[in-house]
Amino acid sequence: MTTLQTVFAKAKADDRAALIGYLPAGFPTVEGAVAAASAMVEAGCDVIEIGLPYSDPLMDGPTIQAAVHRALTNGTRIADVLRTVEGVAATGAATLVMTYWNPIDRYGAERFARDLANAGGTGTITPDLTPEESGAWREASAAAGIDTVFLVAPSSTEERIKAVADCCTGFVYAASLMGVTGARDTVSSAARDLVERTRPHADVPVCVGLGVGTGAQAAEVAGYADGVIVGSAFIRRMLDASDEAAGLAAVRGLAAELADGVRRR
Repeated sequence: MTTLQTVFAKAKADDRAALIGYLPAGFPTVEGAVAAASAMVEAGCDVIEIGLPYSDPLMDGPTIQAAVHRALTNGTRIADVLRTVEGVAATGAATLVMTYWNPIDRYGAERFARDLANAGGTGTITPDLTPEESGAWREASAAAGIDTVFLVAPSSTEERIKAVADCCTGFVYAASLMGVTGARDTVSSAARDLVERTRPHADVPVCVGLGVGTGAQAAEVAGYADGVIVGSAFIRRMLDASDEAAGLAAVRGLAAELADGVRRR
């Protein structure tokens, strides 16, 4: 298992930000997701987030919803998510699962943390789990040796930012804007301010997600954040592709563009 700490230390030594890519398990198929994520790693992604398909998304925009719907239609289950993690972790990339809390709660927190670690996963991002309700999950994660990542938003108060940062052992996920996921023409101006407000409270890296989709945007965000998170832009390339081979070529090309971007900060 490649740890997040190793990834960020290497990126810092290279004087760049880390590149984090997202894809849901089961999209376009379980095997196709592993192939796409592997292509992203080969082209420069340092970390891969594997989304756990869920029927009631809170922060997913239409692009991710379309991919998740296809994954659910394909019958993707938690066992498939763990199999995907195992396949992606084998590339050497640090591999996280991004999931809403209910699937973990139903599966069993200790069991999920243990099974994720056994699959080679390095941690989780839980966007709807609040600091006040995260104690049991943080204990299960610590026992399994995996990291926890929680979110701050532009609306977060200083007190809230500190409470969230105190729960993060991998990195702090700074949502660049209020709203759902999706690539935008420009990155929200609130992102830089949020990172600057978060840094004094965080003992771990601060990474920015939501709205990044081009190399130029990645370079902009890399100028003030430790990591750049991209999801919808990768999925859109796959949704628009004529077939799986074209989709793989498209995500590989985007990853290369973004990897160049995080090195141009």
